[in-house]
Amino acid sequence: MGFIILQFVPLLAFFTVVRPVDWYIGIFLYFFRMFFITAGYHRYFSHRTFKTSRVFQFIMAFFAQSSLQKGALWWCSNHRVHHKYSDQPEDPHSANLYGFWYAHIGWIISPEFKATRYDLIKDLAKYPELVWLNKYHWVPALFLAVVVYFTGNVLHGTGIFDFSAGLGTLLIGFVLSTVVLYHGTFTINSLMHIIGGRRYATTDKSKNSVILALVTLGEGWHNNHHYYQSTARQGFYWWEIDITYYFIRLLGLLGIVWEIREVPKHVLDGGRETPRSNKYRNINPALKKENLQEH
Repeated sequence: MGFIILQFVPLLAFFTVVRPVDWYIGIFLYFFRMFFITAGYHRYFSHRTFKTSRVFQFIMAFFAQSSLQKGALWWCSNHRVHHKYSDQPEDPHSANLYGFWYAHIGWIISPEFKATRYDLIKDLAKYPELVWLNKYHWVPALFLAVVVYFTGNVLHGTGIFDFSAGLGTLLIGFVLSTVVLYHGTFTINSLMHIIGGRRYATTDKSKNSVILALVTLGEGWHNNHHYYQSTARQGFYWWEIDITYYFIRLLGLLGIVWEIREVPKHVLDGGRETPRSNKYRNINPALKKENLQEH
């Protein structure tokens, strides 16, 4: 119920003062947190496509969880199930089987998926700080909301304790940004197995979309990703914009992450040779059910 109510909280901004800087903060926090969802939740925790320190691992989990999309370990465990059973009955959010709205919102608020499947994430459950953060997954979001609120007090009022001055900043900069971030992220679950084009043959109905790649900093190359999951890059070719990957490479240059997995040549060559249609001759052997890994 709280999730549904939150969708309407930004409307309270009509009853307070909202300034341009509040919108700038909201836009920044949308893309800032989208990066930590895509690089952290997805490409690092779920698929282990690069390595980093224990400290930066925690930082990625913290800022990803400031999106209010539950804990990093919860997110990872469900995503690994999705890849193992994509578009099959065991898939938590198959839009093709359960419909758009269930894949978009319904599954994430369903009691069926409330628990974290620690048996699927033993590689991550060994870190007590991640287990704690996963248990108290709301802490990073609360921290960020407080920071945004007091920032608004300073920017628009007489000081940090001018409590009414930061309400517009909180509602637009944090709450509206969080709601839009929900739906930006959720489009990958609900739309990327329904609309778009297909380059590779997969056992599911995953598709590619340049529009959703821009909305999600690169996650829209979903068919690429479902064909070959073990790479930090989802836009396999130079013309496939993948902003998350560009920042991962930047972090690599700075020595913050390392051993960044790239796309193998045979995968790239196969994509160039395959007609972009829904009919394929070959399916990646790594995607056969008996060969699927947990990540």
